Amino acid sequence: MEQMKTLLKGGRVVSGQGVKKADVLIEGSRIAQVGNDLSAEGAMVVDISGKLLFPGFIDAHTHFDLAVAGTVTADDFETGTKAAVSGGTTTVVDFATQYRGETLKEALDNWHKKADDRCYCNYGFHLAISEFNEEISRELEEVTAEGVTSFKLYMIYDDNMLDDGSIYRVLKRLTELGGIAGVHCENSDLVKSMVREQKELGHLSPSAHPASRPPLVEAEAVGRLLKIARLANAPIIVVHLSTEAGLKEVQMARKEGQEVYLETCPQYLLLDDSVYEKPDFEGGRYVIAPPLRKKSDQEALWGALNADQIQTVSTDHCSFTLGQKAAGREDFTKIPGGMAGVETRPVLIYTYGVKEGRITLEQMCRLLSENPAKLYGMYPQKGAIEPGSDADLVVWNPEEDWVLSAENQAANVDYQTYEGWPVFGKPEKVYVNGVLTAENGSVCGGKDGRYVRRKGCMPWHHFM
Repeated sequence: MEQMKTLLKGGRVVSGQGVKKADVLIEGSRIAQVGNDLSAEGAMVVDISGKLLFPGFIDAHTHFDLAVAGTVTADDFETGTKAAVSGGTTTVVDFATQYRGETLKEALDNWHKKADDRCYCNYGFHLAISEFNEEISRELEEVTAEGVTSFKLYMIYDDNMLDDGSIYRVLKRLTELGGIAGVHCENSDLVKSMVREQKELGHLSPSAHPASRPPLVEAEAVGRLLKIARLANAPIIVVHLSTEAGLKEVQMARKEGQEVYLETCPQYLLLDDSVYEKPDFEGGRYVIAPPLRKKSDQEALWGALNADQIQTVSTDHCSFTLGQKAAGREDFTKIPGGMAGVETRPVLIYTYGVKEGRITLEQMCRLLSENPAKLYGMYPQKGAIEPGSDADLVVWNPEEDWVLSAENQAANVDYQTYEGWPVFGKPEKVYVNGVLTAENGSVCGGKDGRYVRRKGCMPWHHFM
């Protein structure tokens, strides 16, 4: 059977290296040609003059259908990927969690049951390791061979965290196998002590949340992780970096030649800890870990993005309804931590990054698409507009201006973190594996997302 052909004509193709006018021919699920004045017999021709054409955006940090804090996240893989593709994200990498007592295979099987045949966009899994022993070390070889090459380690949360010695052993083993780990960096003992202090003072509202997890709690854990990784001679990813203090730890390690990758999130670039003071428990909407920080931290992170010192911007999408958040109305430690973001990331980065001159279009492409593809073993299958690459594409209208609101979002939550924020740019058409799946913020395709088997991280010089 002849493959369906779509010819996108007249747009400006964005890559991490530049922006150029070019036509793109899609045949089936792949990009067949990129060039000027292309034609193809039998192709559906789509005029995208005046539009930008990005490789599909990749969100490498989501939590869909996750049981946590006595509840389950509001977005499962169906609603979460619907929100993702509505905003221009064509691939997510979610965290499959190995609970203690489980094998790694059991953990992955559990997440496949949640995700398979339910996704509007492509999906892969990191594997969160909550227990490490000789059997799990052996099993890692099978897991990496099957295309799960990135892992998550926690330095906090009793049910998930590994001690420093176990982190060292995991990192050494992953280096042998060509895998890499991203790490949640907060000092568990310090947080527990500071939470106790806040409660002893009678501070139980959301404003006690940032007070119990100050910037040095992150910076200490980042510095400790970097030393463990150095001893293990392992590359490492610090996920959801939120502080200038943590950034400085990484900058020092890099000066000594250490291979460290950084991820931050839109919320740490755009929101600050003053929101925790909002009345009537509204501050509870913003309880996440790490918490929101100071404006000075925002500026430091934007500066690092501009200097190409941060490799990816993901979301840590972990959504809850207002009813779920209300479980902590009388005790801030019982507020489920997390917020939605998978849908709004591209437009926020375009509006408040590119349009305001903080980063370039090329940097946006690297941060949201090219670099996560390289870091998580999908490039150039994903993250590139090249012949042979998957036809995951976003036709971006740079002139569209609109306002974010709960009413116009696809995520399965009843509030919008950025309610009333003006934004520019919109994903006019989103193609997943060559199929038009969303138009102008609304899904028009089916749950045809494919599971992505991945290779290892590309060498450091590919990110420079």
